[in-house]
Amino acid sequence: MDITMTDAWRALCTHAEHSADLELRSLFADDPERVGRMTLSVGDLVVDLSKNRVNPAVLADLIALAETTGVADRATAMMRGDRINSTEDRAVLHTALRAPMGQMVTLDGEDVVPGVHRVLAKMEAFTDRVRDGDWVGATGIPIETVVNIGIGGSDLGPVMAYEALAAFRHPRIRCKFVSNVDGSDLAAAVSELDPATTMFVVSSKTFTTQETLANAQSARRWLVDRLGDDAVAKHFVAVSTNADAVAGFGIDTANMFDFWDWVGGRYSMDSAIGLSLMLAIGAEAFSEMLDGFRIVDDHFVTTPLSENVPALLGLIEVWYRTFCDLPTRAVLPYSRYLHRFPAYLQQLDMESNGKRVRLDGEPVTYETGPIIWGEAGTNGQHSFHQLLHQGTTVVPTDFIVMSAPDHTNDQLTGVEAHHDLLVANCLAQSEALAFGKTAAEVAATETNPALVSHRTFPGNRPSTTIMAPSLTPSVLGQLVALYEHQVFTQGVVWGLNSFDQWGVELGKVLAAAIIPELAADHEPALNHDASTNALIRRYRAMRK
Repeated sequence: MDITMTDAWRALCTHAEHSADLELRSLFADDPERVGRMTLSVGDLVVDLSKNRVNPAVLADLIALAETTGVADRATAMMRGDRINSTEDRAVLHTALRAPMGQMVTLDGEDVVPGVHRVLAKMEAFTDRVRDGDWVGATGIPIETVVNIGIGGSDLGPVMAYEALAAFRHPRIRCKFVSNVDGSDLAAAVSELDPATTMFVVSSKTFTTQETLANAQSARRWLVDRLGDDAVAKHFVAVSTNADAVAGFGIDTANMFDFWDWVGGRYSMDSAIGLSLMLAIGAEAFSEMLDGFRIVDDHFVTTPLSENVPALLGLIEVWYRTFCDLPTRAVLPYSRYLHRFPAYLQQLDMESNGKRVRLDGEPVTYETGPIIWGEAGTNGQHSFHQLLHQGTTVVPTDFIVMSAPDHTNDQLTGVEAHHDLLVANCLAQSEALAFGKTAAEVAATETNPALVSHRTFPGNRPSTTIMAPSLTPSVLGQLVALYEHQVFTQGVVWGLNSFDQWGVELGKVLAAAIIPELAADHEPALNHDASTNALIRRYRAMRK
C-alpha cells in the first residue's frame, strides 16, 4: 500500500503546511485540559505528551494513519507468531520471551513458551550456583568477575541493563563487557583480573560473529596461558545455537544457553543473552524485569490507539520525522544509571527503521528513521543543550526521570537533596524548551539592549517526559518495551520491515576481503576503489 495516497496522509500534509500555528504557548493557553488529557500511564510509567507540537486534529489524523496501515493487526500478527520478518522468513517473537508459563504462543504449530521457560530455568540454576559460590573455577575458587563478550544486541542490552540496575547487583560479582574488536577493549577488561576468579560469557547466535570470536579466542589464550587448556570448561560458557562450534572452542555444551532465530539481536536482552545480567542481579530480579516487559506488551495489544502510550509515541515521532522534517531525537535520562540507555535505543530505533525501501521492495518517498542520541542529565546541559534551546535545528526530546534516587546514602551524608536538584533541572529543561523566553520578557530585565536577542529563547521545542517512581527491574523492563513498541509502530506506519538489518552486511563482506590484504607477506593485488587501495598500502607501509 502506498500510504502517501491515503486520506490520513493527505490530511497530515495539510497540517504540516500550517505547523507554525502549533505554538506551545497558545496550545496551552487555549486548552486548560491539555495536560490532563495528554498525560497517560502504563504500568509504573507516567508519560506527559502535552509539550509536543500536536493538537487534537493532528492526533486524530495520526491515529487514522495507524488504523489505515494496520498497526493493531500487525501487532497481533507479531505476537501470535506470524512470519512478519518477510525478508528473512522469520517470526518476530521477542514478546514470547516474557510470556508467562501457561500462555500459548505458537510457531509452525509448536508452543514456544515451554522452551523459553526451560532456558530461563537453566539460566536460574546456573546463576544460583555462581552467585552462591558453588560453581568454582579451575583452582577451586568461586567466580567474582564475569566478562560478557558480544557485540550489537549481545552487548548493548546487557551492559545497559547492568548499569541501570546497579543497586540490585550481587555484592561479590561484577561484570565487564567487551564488544569492540579493537584489542584495547579486551586488554582493558582483563588487565587487572585474576583468571582463577574470572568467567567469560561468549554470546553469538551462530558462534561465527567475527568481532566476538576474535575477542573470545584472545580471551581463551589469556586464560589458557595462565591456567591451562583444561580450565576453559570451568571459565567459559556460551549463549549460542551452534553446539558444534561451541564444543570445538572447548566449552562444555551443557553450559550452552539457547535462544532462537525469532529473537532479533536488538530485542534479545531478556533472552539467554541476558545471562551476564542475571548473574549480576539474580533470577528473581530478572523475572521482575520480564514482568515489566509484559505489562507494556499487554497494554500495547489491548489498549485503543487513542490511549495506547507506545503507539502514540511512535505516531508523534512519525509526525516529526516525516511530516515536520525533524531528523533527530534526543533521549535524556536524568539518571546516572541509565547513561547507556541512549546508546541502546540508537540500535533499537536506527537499526530497525533506518531503511530506504518498503516491505514490498519499493523505495520510500518520505523520510524514515530518526537519528537517536543523548546523554545523562545534567551533564548534557553544559554541552549540547545550548543547541537544543537556541540552535537552528529543532530536536524533539525525551526526558526520563525517577521520583526516587537510584543511589543509596550509606556512604555519604547530605546527599539526599541532590535528587531534588536533579529533578528540578529535568523539569526546568522541558519547561524552557517548550516556552522559552520572549524578547519582551528579556527586555523587561535586561539593561543592555544589545544583549536582548542573545538572551531570547524561541521556545516551542517539543518534548515528552517519562516519570516513574524508581528505577527497579520492572520499571526498566517497562521502559525498554515502551520503546520497542514505539519503534514497531513507526515501522508499520512507514511500511518497513523493522526486523532485518541488511545494512550491516556489506561492510562485513568487504572487511573479510581486506583482512588478508592488510596482513599479506607480499604486496597483494588490490581491486578496490582508488581511495581504499591507497589506504591499504599506506597502512601496510606504516605497519612496517
